[in-house]
Amino acid sequence: MRKLIEYFIRYHVAVNVIIIAFAIFGIVGAKSLKSSFFPLTDSKNISISIAYPGASPQEVEEGIVLKIEDNLKGLEGVDRVTSTSRENSGSINVEIEKGRDIDFMLLEVKNAVDRVPTFPTGMEPLIVSKLESVRQTISFAISGEDIPLATLKSVGRQIENDLRAIDGISQIEVTGYPQEEIEIAVNENDLLAYGISFTELAQAVGNANILVTGGTIKTDAEEYLIRANNRSYYGDELSNLIVRADASGSTIRLKDIATIRDRFAESPDASYFNGNLSVNTTITSTNTEDLVSSAEKVKVYVEEFNEKYNNVQLDVVSDLSTTFVQRTQLLTENAIMGMILVLIFLSLFLNTRLAFWVAFGLPVAFLGMFVFAGYFDVTINVLSLFGMIIVIGILVDDGIVIAENIYQHYEKGKTPVQAAVDGTMEVLPPIISAIITTILAFSIFLFLDSRIGEFFGEVSVIVILTLAVSLIEALIILPAHLAHSKALQPVDDKPKKGVAKAFAKLRIFNESGDKFMSWMRDKLYTPAILFALRNKILTFSFFTAALILTLGSVGGGIIRTAFFPRIASDRVQVELQMPNGTNERVTDSIISLIEEKAEIVNQELTEKYLKGTGKVLFENMIRRAGPGSATARLTINLLPGEERPDEIASDMVTGRLQELMGPVVGAESLIYGSGGNFGGSPVSVSLLGNNITELKAAKKELKTALENNAALKDISDNDPACIKEIRLELSENANLIGLDLINVMNQVRAGFFGTQAQRFQRSQDEIRVWVRYDRENRSSISDLDEMRIMTPSGSRVPLKEIAEYTIERGDVAINRLEGRREIQISADLKNPKDSPTDIMAEIQNVVLPEILSKYPTVSPSYEGQNREVGKLTGSLKVVGLSVLLLIYITIAFTFRSFSQPLLLLVMVPFSLTAVAWGHWIHDFPINVLSLLGIIALVGIMVNDGLVLIGRFNTNLREGMTFDAAILEAGRSRFRAIFLTSITTIAGLAPLMLETSRQAQFLKPMAISIAYGIGMATVLTLLLLPLFLSFGNILKAKSGTFGSGYKITKEEVERAIKEKKEGLHLEGKHEYISDTNSKKLPVHTNNGSETEKKLEGTTVE
Repeated sequence: MRKLIEYFIRYHVAVNVIIIAFAIFGIVGAKSLKSSFFPLTDSKNISISIAYPGASPQEVEEGIVLKIEDNLKGLEGVDRVTSTSRENSGSINVEIEKGRDIDFMLLEVKNAVDRVPTFPTGMEPLIVSKLESVRQTISFAISGEDIPLATLKSVGRQIENDLRAIDGISQIEVTGYPQEEIEIAVNENDLLAYGISFTELAQAVGNANILVTGGTIKTDAEEYLIRANNRSYYGDELSNLIVRADASGSTIRLKDIATIRDRFAESPDASYFNGNLSVNTTITSTNTEDLVSSAEKVKVYVEEFNEKYNNVQLDVVSDLSTTFVQRTQLLTENAIMGMILVLIFLSLFLNTRLAFWVAFGLPVAFLGMFVFAGYFDVTINVLSLFGMIIVIGILVDDGIVIAENIYQHYEKGKTPVQAAVDGTMEVLPPIISAIITTILAFSIFLFLDSRIGEFFGEVSVIVILTLAVSLIEALIILPAHLAHSKALQPVDDKPKKGVAKAFAKLRIFNESGDKFMSWMRDKLYTPAILFALRNKILTFSFFTAALILTLGSVGGGIIRTAFFPRIASDRVQVELQMPNGTNERVTDSIISLIEEKAEIVNQELTEKYLKGTGKVLFENMIRRAGPGSATARLTINLLPGEERPDEIASDMVTGRLQELMGPVVGAESLIYGSGGNFGGSPVSVSLLGNNITELKAAKKELKTALENNAALKDISDNDPACIKEIRLELSENANLIGLDLINVMNQVRAGFFGTQAQRFQRSQDEIRVWVRYDRENRSSISDLDEMRIMTPSGSRVPLKEIAEYTIERGDVAINRLEGRREIQISADLKNPKDSPTDIMAEIQNVVLPEILSKYPTVSPSYEGQNREVGKLTGSLKVVGLSVLLLIYITIAFTFRSFSQPLLLLVMVPFSLTAVAWGHWIHDFPINVLSLLGIIALVGIMVNDGLVLIGRFNTNLREGMTFDAAILEAGRSRFRAIFLTSITTIAGLAPLMLETSRQAQFLKPMAISIAYGIGMATVLTLLLLPLFLSFGNILKAKSGTFGSGYKITKEEVERAIKEKKEGLHLEGKHEYISDTNSKKLPVHTNNGSETEKKLEGTTVE
């Protein structure tokens, strides 16, 4: 290694070649990186979609879901299975364990599904697919005054085709309308008059409306295809289709007995943009597409479209690229400010030219990182930029230590080249260890389970790559530049010009900083370390008491805790759920009233906070009725975070809207969602069990308990009130005339649900042809009573004569989790500053035990943020301990000592004091991101300790006494330790002090690192010497006890043992210590000076 470093120092042209290569390839690499809002993550879910027209939730569960779930049991690689059975459909979600190959698991799941021997007749083919991560880019509404839905849909399809032709845009979804269908509507009287059944009608349509090839005829001259092309694609084309004909020549055509119409399905699903009927188009990005460029292309298309047409307009509803650009700009500004602060501190406390070459390492390290970033699927996003901010201050740490050490060697009279080689080699082991320990600490993020682990893996990659390049820069590039720079040359007092003049002026600035640094070292630090060494127990007690006080404050709620930080949201979403079966007009009237109240809120807040700016708080409002008649949603998009005052948060809007609306009578749930909950709901409990009665009773009690909790709002569950069902039972009369229940129900189903006569593709839509009663013939219970049922003899009897019915409640949806029925209850916090951990603790320890004691068959599962935290901490236990062990091994290998690495790691908990109170100062709860910051802190903290212990061991080898070696190590490394810490804090300071709402999500991690590093500086300079002293006393006393004679402090230290062993192996004998002397001979001036300071001091 020495020869390699020496080569680059002597031939610095080779160094310049490396820099040029990093610059060229780094710029190319940076330009090639895609942008995305969050890091790219692989899918971890497999979806099984079930379509079973006409089936009840219970039929879907028993006939399909249970069979598939049974086959998935025990499948290796499956984390858990959840399912929902609904009317006519169902879905099963298979979660895959971290680290599993999703494509292989998809095959395994498909095989498991294929092993099910039988499925119910009438079920459509199952769709088993990966549930891809959806990364929304931009969405816009297609609307116009009095434009019918069919026209809007047609325009939407055309726009979809236009956008697909644009390079870089592939994922487009058009929503806001039900499926199209052809309805053949009949009435009871016509069926009776012509003696035709639903089945016959459906068969007639299916048999005649065909496109079939009948083979080929090959003549000597040419070949002909035989084909019948009688396919009709629209309702009016089916009118003349013959249903029945006889020998007399009479024919019954479809138009004679039915009304044929092209229409949208009856299930309500409509959107309204600012009050006008609309269709929504959403563009999402794949892993290979760039968020910003895709959004820009769409915006250009929207602008061009609006210039062409007046009656139909496109309005951008949500543009994530705007938010992305704002946030990246904010973080970039913080990064630049951080760099400037780092440069200022370097220039102030380090020789100006040294500071310049140390700072030169920043762009080199970042360019080097960009060379390799693309190979690790890194994108330009909020978290990758955050990773760069974190690493700014850390990057210069190794450069500071090496540059300062080279300068010290130069001051001893060595030549610049020799000083560069010796200075670098002296600190080489601790520097490499420091980089490795930091890399190890950040590597934990790569192995964490949960969404946070997936997202922050990119932070880890950025930090690791940048640090790896910075190590090359610090060991090879920096020494070479210093050796050939004016930094290692005598100061020239001649008048300066140009750049030299600027450096001369900076030197005056630098001298002031140097004096301040010397004052701190001599007047503050030296008395403090002497006091600490003389009063070990008292000093240690002070740090211990601070830690205990901090832990008590966290436990007592003075310092708040939470699962996840809240993400600043620019959207408010009001979700209305009415009792199932409610008429769509009732549901729409309520959501329309909420929209009116929202407009009042918009006017109030705009007047109060945005007066005179020309801006309106609400960019737009989208009202959606459906899917289904009982659900509706109002989405309000606010001005982007950077364009509105910080006081206007989404919580303020929802609070005022809720106040204006008051209670809504008859609503099953009304949720005013303000967004921002990362990782799911802060309070979410799933109740599991197969005893439905107990499960529903337990749900009711738990929901009541949550509603009575004043800290919670938006309490909801996934078990809506059951829809009313008409339960039919046959009377004895039916059996007497040969009817059974299945026969009767098939006829009822044909009339009221419909018989699917045909299914074909029309352009991009799949069209179904339904035969059923006209809407007016199935709009009351009396229509059911009067329905004529065909008997086996061909006669028809009214249903009321052969059947009786009762009206009862039935299931709307059946949810399952891990093989048992599930009801999930969720809630949000009224005040975002409240602690969800305290509320969840109360639910787990007080509320649920009482409920579960009444219903023994029910068991809880904690979902939402609680589950994400569980997954994270579960994986952290294994990975964290492994990485701590590797860090220990790295330090032990560096110092060839078992005790010194342990002392470094024991310091880590004491840094939690500053971390916790830092959160209190900034009014942030300690959350998962704070924990990630503490993990990163472990690696960074160890660095300063490595430098100090490295110097301490060198002092011992040079012949200093133990106490003198400790004091001199602290004094000589004071500047490097202080400067590495202050630059790391400076790099993060702009982000910590950022008031913008957009930056709040990332601040807890920055607080942990910055405050932790500040505390680590004090711990390294004061507590670490104490620990070294404690360890030494313990080893000396145990050695004395074991040997029977007094062992000196120096003899038990590893550095002295190695020196003795080395001399012994070389066959030399040298006087090392005297058991009756408190001091060894000292061979350095610094050491002599240090010994004088320790005169009369007993530090045992």
